[in-house]
Amino acid sequence: MRSSSTRKAAALLHVTQPAISQSLKRLETQAGMLLFQRIGGRLVPTPEARALWVEVERVFIGMDAIEHRVRSLRDFGVSQLELSCFPAYGLGFMPRALARLKAHRGASPWPQVSLQVLSSKDVRDRVAMGISDFGLMADELSLEGIDHSTFSRFPGVVVMPPNHALARFKTIKPEQLAEAPFLSLNPEDPSHQRLEAALAPHGVALRVLVQTPYAASVCEMALRGLGVGLVNPITALDYAERGLVVRKFSVDVYFTCLLALPAGKVLSATARDFISLMRQQLAEDEKRIQRHLR
Repeated sequence: MRSSSTRKAAALLHVTQPAISQSLKRLETQAGMLLFQRIGGRLVPTPEARALWVEVERVFIGMDAIEHRVRSLRDFGVSQLELSCFPAYGLGFMPRALARLKAHRGASPWPQVSLQVLSSKDVRDRVAMGISDFGLMADELSLEGIDHSTFSRFPGVVVMPPNHALARFKTIKPEQLAEAPFLSLNPEDPSHQRLEAALAPHGVALRVLVQTPYAASVCEMALRGLGVGLVNPITALDYAERGLVVRKFSVDVYFTCLLALPAGKVLSATARDFISLMRQQLAEDEKRIQRHLR
């Protein structure tokens, strides 16, 4: 599934191509179903194979996590903090919070920290399996198997390059978004769907220039003059201090960040202290973004 051919799979596993073909035949015989169709000399996965692959990927994530844990225990022992975070908060906010943790601990021993910046799906999976002490994720997935609470919920802000024509306005209205190329989050992103729902009563259609899964990419592209976008203000903060213009949007389109916890697990004192410091950092970041909006 990863290599798209038996030849490449054989090279990855350091076996022969016939060995791969025989393994696939045995798997199909044991499963009692066709997993690959032979079309034009290539193996094409059936819907059943794609459904099975979803489960297999979870096993790979678990094995990778075990290898990571073994290396961490070998090198640093048990005093550590395992964090998973989606990119919107993992690239700027979490490093700020860790700096606060370092200042807070002073001369106290520093725990070995692992910060994994991943998709919200991977954050949820790692938390559900108990690999991460906790995680920050978007509100776009099933929350089955984890405990959770709302960490933050902010209305989105409009971002644009310096000297943009819309920068003279304190608040941007829906119809004004139609005036510039738009830097959009992917259509499946819940915040993008909320934005489209908010624009519909105003009859506004966005002129999408680029779609991306990452708010940080929207900010970077806006800073470089490609267009305007709507993002979580916490993500916009680092870029605002590099010159990105941040403005209020007249319609509330909310961005929600969830704190995900392993179900039924008691957090360590270090993890509890860090969550408290994260909330302090969040409050400080909110004040800073409000100054930019003013």
